Amino acid sequence: MKTLVTLVLLLMAGSSWAAGKNLTYQVNGIDYEGYFISPGGDAPLVLLIHDWDGLTDYEVRRANMLSEMGYAVFAADLFGAGVRPTEVADKRQHTGELYKDRAKMRALMNGALDTAASLGANRSNAVAMGYCFGGAAVLELARSGSDLKGFASFHGGLKTPAGQDWGKASAPVLIMHGTADSVIPMSDFAALADELEAAGVAHEMVTYSGSPHAFTVFGSPRYRETADRKSWKLFSEFLEDVSR
Repeated sequence: MKTLVTLVLLLMAGSSWAAGKNLTYQVNGIDYEGYFISPGGDAPLVLLIHDWDGLTDYEVRRANMLSEMGYAVFAADLFGAGVRPTEVADKRQHTGELYKDRAKMRALMNGALDTAASLGANRSNAVAMGYCFGGAAVLELARSGSDLKGFASFHGGLKTPAGQDWGKASAPVLIMHGTADSVIPMSDFAALADELEAAGVAHEMVTYSGSPHAFTVFGSPRYRETADRKSWKLFSEFLEDVSR
């Protein structure tokens, strides 16, 4: 797969990316709009995958938080330039199309990684993380046998699609889930734990009591400060373990 990078709104001061930049890039000839930030040097890379709203200020804020911790972050766009759905029906349409075309989903994430590498990011020391839909996408990347150093899901979809398994996964998986999640039930959580154990995939899986779906989303009625703080700390430790 060939990834063509088109720099848009990218006014680099020397070689510093510290402020973070929006950019347009291409995967298989289609435009996507991502966000890249790096503290410079040989910083480990985090590939960040958005929820079903598309890439918004929420993911940018998380990317900036990670950069302050010393990581380069590429927040990918899996929907396409200008596609930021606000209605539930549209969100279901765009996520549903990718759930039905897993090859495209994987290609978009690998294209984002190629783009990050072309911008100087350390592709050989990278972790993928995602929220909700993005969490499910990250697990798809893990099952594909991607050579990343770790995969983390925040309140993401946990079901393994028919015809897939965890036999190719080779890096640790971190799952952070709300016990009160009515969208992704605890039965999915338990089934995934069984699958990972049977496949010999290193994993850590944690649930947070009273936490519904999307418990990390700032300003949302579903936001749970304690679960957000604890899950972010756990993810920070995971990054330290696998990428340093």
